Amino acid sequence: MSLDFTPRELVGELDKFIVGQREAKRAVSIAVRNRWRRKQLTGALKDEVHPKNIILIGPTGVGKTEIARRLAQLVRSPFVKVEASKFTEVGYVGRDVESIIRDLVEASLALVKREMAADVRVEAERAAEEKLLDLLVPPDEQGGDAERRTRTRERFRGMLREGKLDAREVEVSTRGQTPTPAMFGFGGPGAGGIPGGPGGPGGGVDLRQLFERLGAAKPALKTLKVPDALRLLTDQEAEARIDHEKASARAVDRAESDGIVFLDEIDKIAVGQEQAGRQGEVSRQGVQRDLLPVVEGTTVQTRYGTVKTDHVLFVAAGAFHLAKPSDLIPELQGRFPIRVELQPLGTEEFKRILLEPEAALTKQYTALLATEGVELSWHPDGVAALAELAREVNDRTQDIGARRLHTLLEKLLEELLFEGPDRRGHTVEVTRDYVTSRLDELARDEDLSRFIL
Repeated sequence: MSLDFTPRELVGELDKFIVGQREAKRAVSIAVRNRWRRKQLTGALKDEVHPKNIILIGPTGVGKTEIARRLAQLVRSPFVKVEASKFTEVGYVGRDVESIIRDLVEASLALVKREMAADVRVEAERAAEEKLLDLLVPPDEQGGDAERRTRTRERFRGMLREGKLDAREVEVSTRGQTPTPAMFGFGGPGAGGIPGGPGGPGGGVDLRQLFERLGAAKPALKTLKVPDALRLLTDQEAEARIDHEKASARAVDRAESDGIVFLDEIDKIAVGQEQAGRQGEVSRQGVQRDLLPVVEGTTVQTRYGTVKTDHVLFVAAGAFHLAKPSDLIPELQGRFPIRVELQPLGTEEFKRILLEPEAALTKQYTALLATEGVELSWHPDGVAALAELAREVNDRTQDIGARRLHTLLEKLLEELLFEGPDRRGHTVEVTRDYVTSRLDELARDEDLSRFIL
């Protein structure tokens, strides 16, 4: 179930990871809170309240995907990201749009299983410890009488918990890989292959279970260090304690009521007037018409049962350089009533991105080099110089938003990252001079910067 964040609280949480874009954060936070409000209703009205889908408009690298992804993590919603253009890659056939919902259910099942495994984690850890002790001290090595066996076992238990056995290796039985229909060339996404396959309908024979019954998934022995073996055994014990039938039912329900689908590059399937009549127009309009029933509400067959999409939240995104939201077919436009324009990033935003988020890039590189014993110190003027360069390069070449910072930082610290193991105990101060001496000439050379930055 999604957590009961208020819209203000959700925006505050998103602020920890994403700089600016307050309008977009408000829009998605309201949409999620409206789902919670719908669940408080009773009677027929509850089924009539549908999510108000959103289109996020803005250039690449300004936070569209990250807003949707972080939001889903915060409220524990099943989440899938799909690129609308993928459905036209192979001509007029493309990928089956209903596979979006099947992917959503798979994501929902993984989420549900993680939560169910967490509920039995303590019990699983106890059982895994006992199994590991059986491997460390086999019965024939425990001595003759019961009291001596118990003392030996408890002594090893204490050593295990204190980490004194971490260097030892044991052989653990692992479950073999279960062949999937795709491994045998059956079906495929949108191929209409064997029922129950990744792209086929949900009914019919479950080939995975069939292969298991035929012994296709055979256990194998794997040699692992004690800590790794304990983790593996704990995961196996947790998995064994999960009610898979209940997990599947819960996953379908969670996908229907809390699922979030992020449709990226939706502008690529819009058809502007200047594109009318060009090759591919039929394909793009066809994808829009295929998407329409999924977005407006339909029933999709999956291997875990039927899934109704009426209350799935769809968040679409695109740069809309060559097309406009109004270039989408009217029926699809009507299913995305909320449209928010995200702002391009400037120098001030780049400075904040480098410093403020919990996992800011400067913090990441500082932590990475600290593992080599190298201390990285970021001066305010050095951060400002990086932000200015990012804006300048974006202005002169292609505007890729905050992703430009990744390129600049890698070039800036390339030598240090290479020599890190040889510079243990050194302190490096990233000042404006440090930045300009390594990047300024490269950034000013327009031909080089187009290729390298």
